[in-house]
Amino acid sequence: MGFTADVAALTNRMFKPFGDLGYLLGVFVRVAQLRRRSLALRCDDDAEWDEGRTLFLTFNNSKYTGGTMLIAPDADPTDGLIEFVRWGPIGRLGLLRTLPRLYDGSHIKHPLASRRAVRHVEFKEAAPVDVMIDGEVITVECRALDVLPAAVDVFI
Repeated sequence: MGFTADVAALTNRMFKPFGDLGYLLGVFVRVAQLRRRSLALRCDDDAEWDEGRTLFLTFNNSKYTGGTMLIAPDADPTDGLIEFVRWGPIGRLGLLRTLPRLYDGSHIKHPLASRRAVRHVEFKEAAPVDVMIDGEVITVECRALDVLPAAVDVFI
């Protein structure tokens, strides 16, 4: 949700033929058009809504996204939880300086970053929002997200 979905939507729509370079072009265009949102949510048994301004919010059951970005270093696909990573309202220059840290997982140490492993997420407003699921972007009305432990068998 947020910046990551915005980049993916633009890349898929305009820059897909350029491969990895297309994704980089999408990043630079979206940095220039940077939007921060209020994505009010609460997790598990929280009583209060977390209404912090957000650049992006990701939900991950594995450590990597996009093949090489270590977006959620603490995620464990076997623990029955989903790891959410949120970046607060970072500025354009701060974002450009910090983006390379997505590849080694050190972005999570940024003062505007936070992470948490949860079973349930509830969203305060169910307005349509673009979300990226495994590289594909869809528009949904997010009301809640629930983890279903062991719902899928994976064979390697």
